[in-house]
Amino acid sequence: MAVVAQSSYIFGLRKGVTNNLCFLDDQTVVFPAGNNCVRYNIDQKWQKFIPGTEKSQGMQALALSPNRRYLAVAESGGECPTVTVYDLTHEQGRKRKVLTAGDLPVGEFLCMAFSPDSKYLIGQSGGPKWTLVLWLWEKQKVMATVSSSDGDPVSQVSFSPQDNAQVCVSGLGLLRLFQYGEGTLRRVHAAKVGAALLCHAWLSGTQVVAGTDTGRLLMFESGYLRRELDAGVGPRHAESKRPDGTEAERRVGAVVPYAKGFVCSVGPGTVCVYQITEENDGYRKTREILIPLDPCCNEPSQAQQQEVATMCLSPSEETLALSTQQGQLYSINLVSAEISRGEQAYFEFLSSSFHSRPITGLSICIRKQLVATCSLDRSVRVWNYDTNVLEVYKEFQEEALSVALHPSGHFLLVGFTDKLRMMNLLIDDIRAVKEFTCVFSHGGHLFAAINGNVIHIYSVTTFDNVLTLKGHNGKVKAVVWSTDDGRLVSCGTDGAVYEWNTLSGKRESESVLKSCVYTGVAISPDARTIFAAGTGLKEIQDCQVLREVPADGVTYTALAVSRSGKVIFTGTSSGTIRVFKYPLSQQKDWIEYQAHCGPVTKVLVTFDDQLLLTASGDGSLLVWKIVDKEGRGLRDKEVYYTEEVLITKTDLEEKNQNMHELKSRVEELKMEKEYQLRLSDISYDVKIKELSETFIREIESLKTQNQVMKREGEQQAIAHQEVLVEIREKHSKELQTSESSNSQKLLLEYAKLLGAAEQSGALALEELTLSYQAKLHDKTQQLEQCQAEAKQQRREYGEDRRQIEEDRDQEISSLDLSYEKRLFKEKETNLTLKGQAGMMRKQVDERCLDIEQLKKEATRLQGAIHSLEKETQGLKRTISEGVETIRVKVGVEPVCLNSGNPLETVACLSVLPLGTHCRL
Repeated sequence: MAVVAQSSYIFGLRKGVTNNLCFLDDQTVVFPAGNNCVRYNIDQKWQKFIPGTEKSQGMQALALSPNRRYLAVAESGGECPTVTVYDLTHEQGRKRKVLTAGDLPVGEFLCMAFSPDSKYLIGQSGGPKWTLVLWLWEKQKVMATVSSSDGDPVSQVSFSPQDNAQVCVSGLGLLRLFQYGEGTLRRVHAAKVGAALLCHAWLSGTQVVAGTDTGRLLMFESGYLRRELDAGVGPRHAESKRPDGTEAERRVGAVVPYAKGFVCSVGPGTVCVYQITEENDGYRKTREILIPLDPCCNEPSQAQQQEVATMCLSPSEETLALSTQQGQLYSINLVSAEISRGEQAYFEFLSSSFHSRPITGLSICIRKQLVATCSLDRSVRVWNYDTNVLEVYKEFQEEALSVALHPSGHFLLVGFTDKLRMMNLLIDDIRAVKEFTCVFSHGGHLFAAINGNVIHIYSVTTFDNVLTLKGHNGKVKAVVWSTDDGRLVSCGTDGAVYEWNTLSGKRESESVLKSCVYTGVAISPDARTIFAAGTGLKEIQDCQVLREVPADGVTYTALAVSRSGKVIFTGTSSGTIRVFKYPLSQQKDWIEYQAHCGPVTKVLVTFDDQLLLTASGDGSLLVWKIVDKEGRGLRDKEVYYTEEVLITKTDLEEKNQNMHELKSRVEELKMEKEYQLRLSDISYDVKIKELSETFIREIESLKTQNQVMKREGEQQAIAHQEVLVEIREKHSKELQTSESSNSQKLLLEYAKLLGAAEQSGALALEELTLSYQAKLHDKTQQLEQCQAEAKQQRREYGEDRRQIEEDRDQEISSLDLSYEKRLFKEKETNLTLKGQAGMMRKQVDERCLDIEQLKKEATRLQGAIHSLEKETQGLKRTISEGVETIRVKVGVEPVCLNSGNPLETVACLSVLPLGTHCRL
């Protein structure tokens, strides 16, 4: 199919989803709307969608991982409930895993939580078994299951922030801790309380705070109740009542921890901030934040009676956001709230105010990018689908059932149960002009209103009832004008589709199928073809049904045709949107999109064929972009919109008067501030002069003190110098005395060492003359004796040597030792070399004699060899001659003659008898 629809923007929040608001980062939140999870950037105002699964009956709970990368979505529907984990690092939220409870009989998952490391996911199912399921979600593996309650409802489940294996469950009169280990979830503690615990939060690895339905805060330590706090608020809350007049309960419905303590909701419209104190790890309330009044409501204080459903903090803990049970989103900057501590802090809308009940009417205009909606919440809202903002809204005393926006965008028709009102759409208000006892024509000069089975056509200029069209036997469900306003097509529950002439009031064509209940009707741009929706989609021409496309198990609840006539959009009772290509096919040839979690009530296509608008019974308004497969819009022609707005003369004069008064007030404030600034300047000049004089006096005093201290320092330096000279002279004298005494001792010791060295040398010479063994023995004894004497001498004179300067002592000692060793080694080496030299001379002489004898023997042998070689050559010649003689005489050649050995040849010849032939 050539045309596709892309989700662009949605106005609304899905209620009844546990934990339906989470911060993805400091600028982006995630919340459910329709049958989608929406990522909304607070600063840049863009939205990105994660569609729900097909044939899902709706989302039940959300959970965001601590690393803010994964989002778990619990959905009911089909054979068993599922939990889908999405990877939010991808722009469209790539689906990672789909988890189920296996064979366990689980109907739905009420709440979920990720472990601190984001690897495990815990899910709490509903009654009657209240099963707790633990997954290792990346492997889609159920690790353990256990019944968390004996039948009492469970409200929340969470992991300890410091332990992947510890889980906390709270509910009606209970708070239980479970520990995972060895493949099972084991209950380690259970605390019984006398109230229903609606929520809880971990403040540390062991401390949990829980909120009750009676306005109490219970502090648990390791599962034991340690203290209670009364979460009472100011007098405004004490007097608060619900819209029905009953007293509002002080319920602590949500609690979220932060670095300094925790934040909790207390009753309707109030949030309290608690900070930790140094007294026994207690907490005290430091701030109250309120939901503001809504001036557009009939009762402005009604907005403050909203119960808080979910709260969350941004990662930097600068922004607090909350969702209410009426489907609204609020936020506040905690930093600015801290700065303005003396003033009452109020929340602001996170994006805009939403419908809280089903949308019953939807209408657009030609000249402005506006869409009007009405709802059973008794409000009419006008949105700008280009800037995605709420332009204006107003609440009425009764429910609005239908709405029509004039083509100029300046007027509204709103249908109620007993009347029809025409209203002016002003710059900041919706004001009634006339009431009738509801769609505009394309030209805007007529509008049609439905009253049961009768259609009334009124003139916009005169407000007269121009025509009354009768013919339906059942309630008329929808009417649509042709492009030229010459025809009006209606459909009803009686199975009839009528085409009326708006000039004469006559019925020009009809198609009646009593077995069909129509819910929507549309007409092609050329006004030749009518499309009717109900249990199927029918194409009608000339009173005949040409084609019918079955609804495949659902009911078509709304219908729209593009201005080009090439595409048909339908809404279904299951909340999906189907896109058909025209001409229709008998086959099931459509594209289906997940859109809302309730039946689609209205479907419209903007006049430039760029956007599709769908409204639903879940109270959400979804804006779609209509593009082809290449991402281009269906219509290239640019449409120009007007920017004018209506304002009454009285309002304009009042605004001008207010502006004039405010300008005068600004001028007065400027003069007053300038006068105050001049007074402040004079006062500050006087103070500066006084401070300057004081500082100058102090500087002069400090200069005097500095000079005195400088003189004292110079005197002390001179005194220290004199003392230093005396000490140096004293030390010099002591050093000279020590050097002279040490020199005399050193000479005496050196003389002794020389004498001992000469004596040891003489003994060594005498012992060397005796034998080598005696010499070695004596040398060993002398060495040991010298080492002993050296040690004894070092011990005796070590104390004296330490008194001499370290460098000189080490130098003298090293010289003494080196000279001793060199003297000893030289003498020893001299003696050794003398003996070796004598022996070597003797050996050299002997070797010389041997060499001479060997040379003579070699000469003699060479002569003998030479003579033998000559003799051998002569024998070879003799043998050769003998062989030749035998060959000639005998005529054969013996084998032995071929031998290379002359002796073998001679031997062979000697053994041959005369006349014997040799073997060849």
